[in-house]
Amino acid sequence: MDFDFATLTPAERYKLLGSSITPRPIAWITTQSAAGLRNAAPFSFFNAMGANPPLLAIGIMQRPDGSLKDTAANILETGEFVVHLVSEAMAHAMNLTCIDAPADYDEIAMAALETEPSTQVTPPRLAGAPVAMECRLHQAIPAGTSTIVLGEVLHFHIADGLADPERLHVDTLGLDLVARMHGGGWYARQTDLFDMPRPRFEDWKAAHEGKDS
Repeated sequence: MDFDFATLTPAERYKLLGSSITPRPIAWITTQSAAGLRNAAPFSFFNAMGANPPLLAIGIMQRPDGSLKDTAANILETGEFVVHLVSEAMAHAMNLTCIDAPADYDEIAMAALETEPSTQVTPPRLAGAPVAMECRLHQAIPAGTSTIVLGEVLHFHIADGLADPERLHVDTLGLDLVARMHGGGWYARQTDLFDMPRPRFEDWKAAHEGKDS
């Protein structure tokens, strides 16, 4: 079965993409407008894009009426935002902040989320998040009805006890993260894993020499 995306509506394309490209990490983003209005919202078209510079990429779709969501508008206005990763303990609060609230509504207050001051940017960070990454806008790419935001990570916060400060080893399972799955409200836990070390060509070559002769 195959689909020519040129013949599908945006909603139909979204349905195929969003239900197939899973699980997706969730960027729970806090922003603050120049006037001081706070916002929090989750986005799952998200991932890390490199380490030099350290870049995150987030796809932020427009509202149905074609206007920018507060997250995109605030990032374009101020150039600052904080990306949090979502633990299962904070999943319900995260889900509440994706509500279709009026523009400029403070979802942080609505979800009764505790905040802490950020170190290098103005938007606050969420105190309970296992990871918070303070970001500066590196590039914004208008793309149809989406804005692709590339953010440079300036400061990285991780909960105490979840990283070795010397070796920088992270207790990934200890983060207890959830990821976005298919449909309207499905998520995944990190509870069913398997280990498959990356192969080295020299090892593969040594193991297979003479087998093809």
